Amino acid sequence: MKPFGAAETTGIETCDAPLFDYTAGMELWIPLTIAAAFFQNIRSALQKHLKGRLSTLGAAYVRFLYALPVAFAYLLIILALGGHEVPAMTAGFLFYALAGGICQILFTIFLLWLFSFHNFAVGTTFSKLETIMVAIFGLLLLGDRLTAAVVFAIALSTVGLIVLGAGRERLGWRSLLAGLWRLPTLIGLACAAWLGLSVVFFRAASLSLGLDNFLPAAAFTLFVVLVLQSLIMAAIIAWREPGQLGAVGRHWRPAALVGLSGGLASIGWFSAFTLQNATYVRALGQIELVFTFIATLFFFREKVSRAEVVGIGLIIAAILIILLA
Repeated sequence: MKPFGAAETTGIETCDAPLFDYTAGMELWIPLTIAAAFFQNIRSALQKHLKGRLSTLGAAYVRFLYALPVAFAYLLIILALGGHEVPAMTAGFLFYALAGGICQILFTIFLLWLFSFHNFAVGTTFSKLETIMVAIFGLLLLGDRLTAAVVFAIALSTVGLIVLGAGRERLGWRSLLAGLWRLPTLIGLACAAWLGLSVVFFRAASLSLGLDNFLPAAAFTLFVVLVLQSLIMAAIIAWREPGQLGAVGRHWRPAALVGLSGGLASIGWFSAFTLQNATYVRALGQIELVFTFIATLFFFREKVSRAEVVGIGLIIAAILIILLA
């Protein structure tokens, strides 16, 4: 695994000096990813409570708009405490940041389109395969390479995701195979592709700043991306659902909690993306599903199927392989 500061095979400038002594213990990107997955799980739970008050598009907008103050405050703290200057934006940085932000918005729109189908279960299952997309795009765009152990772990977690999705929706392997070439499945795969592209572009944006410290690089990239996404989403909602702009403001209290948890999750994700190959980060980030499974089993006391247990077991095995690799 290649930490922030190691040589890349692309033209994106990085620093040659290592920032941390990784021999002293766990690599920093690991706890950052786990924390990001944890806060993302909280954000998703809070967003569900907004669905009755806001439209789906409005609830999606909240994650960008109300995370923006959190990202801005974090950037100011990082710059002040570290004595850093505001990074200079290059054309390459703006391209990567804008491309990543648009791809993440397209992921949201395609996911909403997917939910409009009655038979979206198969497509939803395949929309979870963004780790494979991250690996492909990371290799093609950034030259990120994977070890054999991590490739095996990704394959194992992919099988686990499919089994988990089949268990939740009471699908069979026949249903999954039969639905491979249906429109919802293609939309689901497009969702995974957009999300995978966004992750790789975010990593490219942060690395293109050429800073010797991952904290200001990640914080500045996150802030710029959220500004761009908030403006784009505001334009989309003003065009499609103009009444939702006022509703987003009226329900600021629950939306602020979504923004806080989402902002903390994004800080973890962007920091981890800057430090490490995005494929490793997203693969380990599947621990979010383990958090959801634990909450379902122990807090909500809901029944789980045998397929769900098997799927979670495969994902946990994959995560352990990544940590040990």
